[in-house]
Amino acid sequence: MAPHLVRQRGISMALQHPRVFESMTARENVIVGATFGGANRPTEDEARRTADEALEFVGLSAYADVPVDGLNLHQQRFLEMARALAGGPKLLLLDEVMAGLNDTELQASIDMVRTARDERGVTVIWVEHVMKAVMSLAERVVVLNFGKLLADGQPNDVMTNPDVVEAYLGTSSIGQAESSTDAY
Repeated sequence: MAPHLVRQRGISMALQHPRVFESMTARENVIVGATFGGANRPTEDEARRTADEALEFVGLSAYADVPVDGLNLHQQRFLEMARALAGGPKLLLLDEVMAGLNDTELQASIDMVRTARDERGVTVIWVEHVMKAVMSLAERVVVLNFGKLLADGQPNDVMTNPDVVEAYLGTSSIGQAESSTDAY
């Protein structure tokens, strides 16, 4: 299915490696998401208001008129989240968007995803390896190893599953796994 048809069905995504329009400003990037993101195309003024609200939501209001190539990696990730949310998605797909963030950036990302889910009613399907984020947000965890389902269930149950511990931590000792999850 063509990307614009996927977006019109209420699905947006944000990636670990942001796909931004480097020749545009932050606001212009988000206007693209607002304009082409939903089933109904907004007016130019509506798209601009939506973009400004999305930039505020991700903490980038001060960078609205900054060219994207002037933003660092975490700011570009937040910008991609703003663009994804500007289309008013029902489903948000996230692919390792929290990798490499420092503690402050990570907490801001966790808060963004939680707010999008809890206050905006967006369903989130998320591939992530940052265990602090997974344990803070996930209601259900599915673990795959080389395409094979290892576990599916509540985060704490999955994290102590012997198959998950063996595959990802290299030991079958549950006690070691519990203390090791904080390192991720």
